[in-house]
Amino acid sequence: MNTQVKPITHFVPAKGLAGFKENWQSDLLSGFLVSLIALPLSLGIASASNFPPIMGVLTAIIGGLVVAFFAGSEPTIKGPAAGLIVIVAGCVDELGKGDNDLGWKLALGVIVAAGVVQVLMGMLKVAKLADFFPLSAVHGMLAAIGIIIMSKQLHLAVGIAPSELKGKEPLELIAMVPHSLSHMEWHVAVIGIVSLIILFTWPNIKSAAVKRVPSALVVLVVAVALGLYFHLSDTKLYSAIKPLVNPGEFKLSYNADFGAWSGDSLPIALKYLAMFALIGTLESLLTGKAIDLLDPYKRKSNLSKDLTAVGIGNIGAALLGGIPMISEVARSSANLTNGGKTRWANFFHGGFLLLFVVALVPLIKLVPVAALSAILIAVGFRLAAPKEFRHMYHTGAEQLIVFVITIIATLTTDLLIGIAVGIITKLIIQLVLGLPLKYLFNPDQELVSNGSHHILTINGAAVFTNYLSIKKQLDSIPQEAGQHVTVDLHHAQYVDHTVMENLHNYERDFQLAGGDFHVINLDEHKPMSAHPLAARRKRVLA
Repeated sequence: MNTQVKPITHFVPAKGLAGFKENWQSDLLSGFLVSLIALPLSLGIASASNFPPIMGVLTAIIGGLVVAFFAGSEPTIKGPAAGLIVIVAGCVDELGKGDNDLGWKLALGVIVAAGVVQVLMGMLKVAKLADFFPLSAVHGMLAAIGIIIMSKQLHLAVGIAPSELKGKEPLELIAMVPHSLSHMEWHVAVIGIVSLIILFTWPNIKSAAVKRVPSALVVLVVAVALGLYFHLSDTKLYSAIKPLVNPGEFKLSYNADFGAWSGDSLPIALKYLAMFALIGTLESLLTGKAIDLLDPYKRKSNLSKDLTAVGIGNIGAALLGGIPMISEVARSSANLTNGGKTRWANFFHGGFLLLFVVALVPLIKLVPVAALSAILIAVGFRLAAPKEFRHMYHTGAEQLIVFVITIIATLTTDLLIGIAVGIITKLIIQLVLGLPLKYLFNPDQELVSNGSHHILTINGAAVFTNYLSIKKQLDSIPQEAGQHVTVDLHHAQYVDHTVMENLHNYERDFQLAGGDFHVINLDEHKPMSAHPLAARRKRVLA
């Protein structure tokens, strides 16, 4: 979501109860508007993840009513995310072996364990490890997730029976698109196509008042009306495809089954534990950093505390049957755009969702599956849009190579292997471009401080594999008024895009705190593209 928020520098909202008293009206309105976005997304994400759809809303409710009080970020919204659909659905399928109800409960046991791991990671303050992953590989993984989401939802949006999609890999589902289009159920397809038209044209409407109405909500209203017109509730006409959502029962009861932690299922449980902990954590941390950049009050999140809060939320949600949660970027940016100022907006968003599921379950049962599929197609398209490819190319051809190879590896294997292949590809490219092997994990740096003046000289190279060492030095300098920091890269033989991006963020943080931050002596480095933060290497390598 491309969102511009007007900077406000003369006022920072109070926290806690003081923040509630000060900003409850704006937070209440924003929480309501965000809940209208979250309701259809939560239903769709859970349904696509082979969970009872209502359990997606349960997770968003816990993310608002509970996690809001533990979070390390004021404006972020917690809830289920499309980026975890592939992992959750795979976990349910592999553990359940065809039995969705059993797979759901066994997957909950894995999610509880992943939540415990996230709590420990937050307490150990390992949030900084997210900076190790090269940005091109991370974006490639997210784009692959978008493609995987679309590869399945396209079929459901035109009325293909879910049973026809069982057991098919993403590339098989993509190859199956022509067949599905030629065998569509036209009543369902009309709903899917109309929903997609609304989702892709709504952002182009110029009226600010109209734009405040979430496009996903408009889709639900129109789709329910069309579903009634086409009599989608007639089980005799549509018995094979089940065109309406079956939300499941909303009740607070214990659902987790830890049976996957023994016997033949143990390797599968361990694999998905790693996926939940790694991908869910990475997405949450990236969201926190992105929302800090959008926050008009320029607050800085405590990402370790926020990760602990997300872990607590995942434990609670999974015990009750809910899908895993993260700090979700689209809803968080919508919160800022709608005027949300404190964590109370997240709390109100959870409260409104609770009211919706109590009062609107009969209406939810009238929602066509095609409408939720269309919403998820739009989400998937945003993750893998052509502009993402253009952005990577603009950043540098080597970034595009890593991005595309990560996508291909993820589509043909899984997320863990995909991100690993992306990292290895990045390393190989940097070595080919002349990065000396001895600097791969050691930047060969020196920090000299004289009072409030600090000079960090990097003599070797500054790349994603050694960035944590550079970050440790920079983090030792207090970000406060009067501090002057210079990063001298004259002798650095290679500086990659990930480091350039992070140094740019440091510059922003120091300037906001009233200090100075300058990166100098890059004149002898050749940029890999015209992008201001492109990777650079010395014209004459030693």
